[in-house]
Amino acid sequence: MTPSSPQEVAVLIPLVLALLTTLVTIGVHAVALGATVQFIRREYQFRRAGAGFWTDVAIVAGVILLALIAHMVEIAIWAVLFDACGEFTGLAPAFYHSAMNYTSLGYGDVVMSVSWRLLGPLEAATARLYQLRSKMMISPAAGKCSM
Repeated sequence: MTPSSPQEVAVLIPLVLALLTTLVTIGVHAVALGATVQFIRREYQFRRAGAGFWTDVAIVAGVILLALIAHMVEIAIWAVLFDACGEFTGLAPAFYHSAMNYTSLGYGDVVMSVSWRLLGPLEAATARLYQLRSKMMISPAAGKCSM
């Protein structure tokens, strides 16, 4: 089925861009997950996990930091897309808007044009999934420690 009207094309372009951006951010989160697995394995190999309360706090904090870095990179990727669409005057306001979408705060002080507005909820939806995945990364790390 091919789009028959300009409105259908106008909806398809943001959807395709959102899909491509989501695929890139899946890769970012996969790298963060792999780094987390390697980090936890290393801590067990050197028998630091479970060795003491503060050591375990440091391990869990390291996993949280890896997840946070992944989220910041994902916010930046969406911001680059918003800026490339011509919606913002620079990367800083695009990053701010992306962070508002990603965290679902959506202050409403910045609104994208009608043709690109669909990208906001699509970013928020994918962010919810990544945030759930981050919780799943942190929980085993905390569970394996003596905390």
